[in-house]
Amino acid sequence: MMKGKFHFALITKIQVLIFTLIVSIIVFLSGIFTYWEFEQTEDVMGEKALQTATTISYMPSIQEAFKEENPSQKLQPIALKIQERVGAEFVVIGNTESIRYAHPDPSKIGEKMVGGDNVRALEKERYYISQAEGTLGPSLRGKAPIFNANQEVIGVVSVGFLMEDIYTAFFRRLEKITGISFFVLIVGGFGGYMLTRSIQRDTMGLEPYQIASLYQEREAVLSSVKEGIVAINKDGRVTMINASARNLLNLKGKVTEKEIHAIFPDLEVERVLHSGKEERDQEIFLKDRTVIVTRTPVFESGEVVGVVSSFRDKSEVREMVYALSEIRRYSEGLRSQTHEFANKMYVLLGLLQLKNYQEAIDLIESEFQVAQTQSNRLHQIKDETVEAILLGKISKASELKINFQVDEDASLGAIPERIHRSKLVTILGNLIDNAFEAVVNNQEKNVVFSATDVGEEIVLEVIDNGPGIPEEVLPYILDQGFSTKQGEQRGYGLANVREIVEEMGGDFEIDTEIRKGTTFSVFLNKS
Repeated sequence: MMKGKFHFALITKIQVLIFTLIVSIIVFLSGIFTYWEFEQTEDVMGEKALQTATTISYMPSIQEAFKEENPSQKLQPIALKIQERVGAEFVVIGNTESIRYAHPDPSKIGEKMVGGDNVRALEKERYYISQAEGTLGPSLRGKAPIFNANQEVIGVVSVGFLMEDIYTAFFRRLEKITGISFFVLIVGGFGGYMLTRSIQRDTMGLEPYQIASLYQEREAVLSSVKEGIVAINKDGRVTMINASARNLLNLKGKVTEKEIHAIFPDLEVERVLHSGKEERDQEIFLKDRTVIVTRTPVFESGEVVGVVSSFRDKSEVREMVYALSEIRRYSEGLRSQTHEFANKMYVLLGLLQLKNYQEAIDLIESEFQVAQTQSNRLHQIKDETVEAILLGKISKASELKINFQVDEDASLGAIPERIHRSKLVTILGNLIDNAFEAVVNNQEKNVVFSATDVGEEIVLEVIDNGPGIPEEVLPYILDQGFSTKQGEQRGYGLANVREIVEEMGGDFEIDTEIRKGTTFSVFLNKS
């Protein structure tokens, strides 16, 4: 999966993403802060220039100086003193014609003020901030008109700060912003590195594409496994359940994150969660089914962090065992037939050597008649699985000296695919074996197999002439574990037959009469 592709490491992706994100945010915020800072610096300097100009225009000494024959003698010293105190680049005072009475450069006194921005102060009597280029260069200026006692404009005050000085003050503040941004970048980069290391530990060093590949493989494995699998965490909540478990227990909707005892109260996995010991092949009753479960604890750093339970339907296991058992019995029957046939061949050879030809012919005709009868009867059975089962049982019956016959009226076509072959082996194998055991102690040991294949239903019958089933036993004969015979592993055959038949939507009937025998009938729907 995913071979031949180049993948960047997760730690590289996250670090690049975090670094790009931090740099983008820093640049964006720094741009906004820089703009705000520049605007604020410009506003502060402009307001300072305007307030200074306004204050100067209201000074009585300034107003009185305009009455003098040479106002510059009084205005120049005052302007220079105020300029030095407020840190302005210039303080210029002029008359209504914009002729300078005070200027940082004494040689400019008497000349006309430069910039062309005095009109609003002289003509409209406004106080304002303007930006213009004067003799000292581009500057931010505060303009204020000067009034006499009659509230007539007699001059103008211009207080200015060079734009170069404003930029210098701005860049000094910008250095602080840059320092803070660089510090944030370092902290963010270190935080990103620590985050990626933590993620890498959590993912056990696996890259996302590797995790995706493992997840796909896990899902494929869980889907292909026939056993039901359920996993829980240390809190007893379901973290994973496969499709087989859902189908086996007929579960619908979301199950994960729910507490295990609320869904599977009989699964008993919490015991393993506390003990930390594996429990294998435990037989429990779960959701109306007998299942075989194995519970395995999951360890992390020596601590139990979860439990994985796998379980399978016991009836399926039993079906497989019975199928294998039938194969073994069939093999033994064939071996017995081979042995019996070899004995008859030796007898035939002896008769021929003794020249008892008529007896040899009679023996051959007798065996041929038996074989022909069996072949004719089995010819009525078209399904190969059923035919194989009956051949095996005929051999076993021959060995047990039981007269096992296929009813001459029996007729059976091919069994539909919906009826699983292993289940068919379990049904017929158990019924015929049960009939053999019932007649084994009789003097006349007769067992008959019959089949009817008409319409949408198949009827299979096994009839024996055994002692029958007592009336007081009949209600319990189909209970699992109940048996009238001695020995271990008894009481499962008929119970399994009933369970399989009901699972396939069929019916199972028993007709018995004391000292006359028993008939077992199975009714199966074709569709």
